[in-house]
Amino acid sequence: MVRVVRAAGLPVALIGMIALCGVLLGRVYSGPLLMQVVAGAAVLSVGIGTAVRRLPSWTVAPLSVLALAGYTIVVLRLAAQRAELAAPLAQVLVDAARNGIPRMLTAMIPVEPTPDTLVIPLVAAWLAGLAATEVSGRAGWVLLGYAAPVMLFAGTLYVVGPNADAALPPTLGFVALAAFGLVTAPGRSSPRTTPRTVATAADAESPGRLRRLIGPVTALAVLLALVFAGAPRIAGVVTATPVDPRRYVEPPQVDSLDESPLNRISGWALNPDQHLFDVTPLEQVNPGNGLPLVRLAVLNDYDGVTWKVGATYRAAGRVLPTDPPPPGATVERVGQRLTIADLSGRLLPAVPTPAGVEGTRVAYDAESGTLIRPEGLTAGLTYTVTSARERLDLSGLPVADVPGGPDVARLLTVSDGVPEQLQQLADQLGEENGAPYDRAVAIEQFLATHYRVAADAASGHSYPNLGFFLFGPRNAGGQEGTSEQFAAAFAVLARLLGLPSRVVVGFAPRAETATAGTVAVRGADAFAWPEILFEDVGWVSFNPMPQPDTEPRPVEEDFRPEPEKSEEPPTDAPAPSAEPSASASAGDSPAEAPSSSGRTRAVIAGGVSGTVLLILAGLVIALLTMRRALSRRRLHAPDPRDRVTGAWLEVGDALRLAGRPAPPDLTATEFAGHAADTAARAAARLRKPALRTAAPPLTGLAELMNRDAFAPDDIDHTQADHAGTQAAAYITALRAHRPWWRRLLWSLHPGPLRWARKRR
Repeated sequence: MVRVVRAAGLPVALIGMIALCGVLLGRVYSGPLLMQVVAGAAVLSVGIGTAVRRLPSWTVAPLSVLALAGYTIVVLRLAAQRAELAAPLAQVLVDAARNGIPRMLTAMIPVEPTPDTLVIPLVAAWLAGLAATEVSGRAGWVLLGYAAPVMLFAGTLYVVGPNADAALPPTLGFVALAAFGLVTAPGRSSPRTTPRTVATAADAESPGRLRRLIGPVTALAVLLALVFAGAPRIAGVVTATPVDPRRYVEPPQVDSLDESPLNRISGWALNPDQHLFDVTPLEQVNPGNGLPLVRLAVLNDYDGVTWKVGATYRAAGRVLPTDPPPPGATVERVGQRLTIADLSGRLLPAVPTPAGVEGTRVAYDAESGTLIRPEGLTAGLTYTVTSARERLDLSGLPVADVPGGPDVARLLTVSDGVPEQLQQLADQLGEENGAPYDRAVAIEQFLATHYRVAADAASGHSYPNLGFFLFGPRNAGGQEGTSEQFAAAFAVLARLLGLPSRVVVGFAPRAETATAGTVAVRGADAFAWPEILFEDVGWVSFNPMPQPDTEPRPVEEDFRPEPEKSEEPPTDAPAPSAEPSASASAGDSPAEAPSSSGRTRAVIAGGVSGTVLLILAGLVIALLTMRRALSRRRLHAPDPRDRVTGAWLEVGDALRLAGRPAPPDLTATEFAGHAADTAARAAARLRKPALRTAAPPLTGLAELMNRDAFAPDDIDHTQADHAGTQAAAYITALRAHRPWWRRLLWSLHPGPLRWARKRR
């Protein structure tokens, strides 16, 4: 019996140590499959190595690798069936081998055990078992053979990082198994020698036992000494937060099309019949609530030019993590099958908040609850989403507060360069509304009352765009927009009033478009809406859109900006002279009446001055028209490269008009720095600090210019539009820092027309 224990002790210890590595890693996986796979790899690798120990050493590795290949195929096939992957097995194997490491490190926790997230732990466990068995079992170097399981254990702890609780029981079990293997391991066989004398059996047995005990006892003593010596240092480390290796691996990213899908609202409004996708309801607890909204993106970040997603997407399995609902909220289960038509990009539409996805591989952002498909959307893609639809308890909303602190700092951030009128409007709306909910309702009602919806309104939601939407003249296209401008203006005004806000882009399916239970979602169903975060309530959506068939009230009736301070008029004004009476005019002598020659001179003088004024007016109109046509040709050219170059030329002309032209030998990055320095100097010269606004940086425009020089094919229409918006925002800020008479001459200066001819 003792011999059996000694023969099986070391293999059992090695199997247990490697299996515990699977227990450690399984804490960040969903289900027991990962632990079972690692335990199976440990049993097979150590068992095969022990069974063929009497064969030549060079035959062990090939046999073990063949067994590894067979075991891997069986395991990955089983995992593919459980994950319902329809791809052929060969494709699954190649994809797992190619993307195993990055997907395991970018997958959302809990990680679904799929082929690509199982292959690396399986292979690592098998190789550790093979190496440990050969070194400790065949060669007899037990401590050296422990190196492979120890490195596997340490690597597992590193991969798990701070994403699981402390692993004290598995660690103690690992140490206990290592000690058990040391005690039960057979001693290394000594070289055969020819005895010089013949000894009795009893004399030979006693020294042999002693020699066999020396190795294990010495190894155990060394291990205990290392434990006691390193205990203080280890005790100081176990309380520290481990490093998360996921921060070194870039997760799936959205492209420029999806980084700010708010820009797509105007395009969908102009193409209301564009077929984007189909929705088929599968499961809904309360059908009487109607078709739920389908969310596409949540935009948390605003830089004064664009609302952006700013999310971190992690590869996720079919089951998605969900946060507990707010107090008093009810959750209903909603199931839908969606089929993509003309919708492009990577963002996947889904009813908030998705709890499970089947039919496609997704990446998930837990903070916003949105999905992307890393491979991009394709026509005909069909997937099923099960969502936990929350219905909030809004009874305490009128007295609810909003959260603060670093956790919501990004939701309150307002970039520099806020227009003065926008700040004045926010102050006016917040004067008589102290509670957060009252402030939000005041913004909602002001926008719904004073503005109208226009599908053909200009796209954009930068500060200049919002300023024109809110305060621009109606006869020139101001005070009208799509849901893009309404939602963006609401969110910016809310942040100016201390309300954490965000913008959501989604769709409102209409039941009247249903055919055989399937609803076709078109461009007309796309819209954006703002949301405010309230404590103990959650994200509450608002609707700043006006009611249909309502006439908006002029903004000037309810918003009057603060007038600039001016000198008081003189108090001692001369008294007006009395008008001549009828009798006095009748008794005038001929000498006092105006002569005909005087009338002639007056007519000539009036005609000449009128002609001069007409000529000047014509010149001004012609100059303004030519300047505007030049800017339009530059910023609205069909080729996106020409639009980027046009935006660059517009900024260069603005620097000349500001009196600080850029030297021709500057690089694109130096040009952007020169522009930033010019704007800062202009702002510093303003006498009224309240009027100083920071001009947006031109780093993005400079990057596009460099890309145009070295990789022109990478520039698309969205980037070109962003370049034009950035240039317009910079020019507006730079011009605002000039004196009033220089701002007047800015538009009348003929220099840009002359400079454009010279460039030709």
